[in-house]
Amino acid sequence: MTLHGAKALREELQQLKSVQRPRVIKAIAEAREHGDLRENAEYHAAKEQQSFIEGRIAELDSKLNNAQIIDVTALNANGKIVFGATVDLVSMDTNDEVTYQIVGEDEADIKHAKISITSPIARALIGKEPGDIATVNAPGGTKEYEIIEVRYI
Repeated sequence: MTLHGAKALREELQQLKSVQRPRVIKAIAEAREHGDLRENAEYHAAKEQQSFIEGRIAELDSKLNNAQIIDVTALNANGKIVFGATVDLVSMDTNDEVTYQIVGEDEADIKHAKISITSPIARALIGKEPGDIATVNAPGGTKEYEIIEVRYI
């Protein structure tokens, strides 16, 4: 996991613990005041929300405790593509240029050009360097990309 990814998970964990957990506890207390809990939809909805929040807190705690956090800016990979690298590519078919950062599964977000280390394109890029051609066996067929630049930002 990158430093940025770990920071985002810590922020989510803090939000869950300090804002959402107290809010749902208050909602449960208010729902209890309405009487019979067996037929109280507000109570059951609040308990379900509490279960989701507690599960997510446990999941985030586990991920952060077991994560190997990589400082991408401190990498010295001699221009090779490694986990955390930001890569500028050009499609050999369309000449379209794209930029991706290779991140952990929890950080992957294609809308922000962050691809999972387990994705077909990331697997094809690992170990390559500028000037190399990466052949990607994607579900839509085989695509080739030329690596233009590798950055560790």
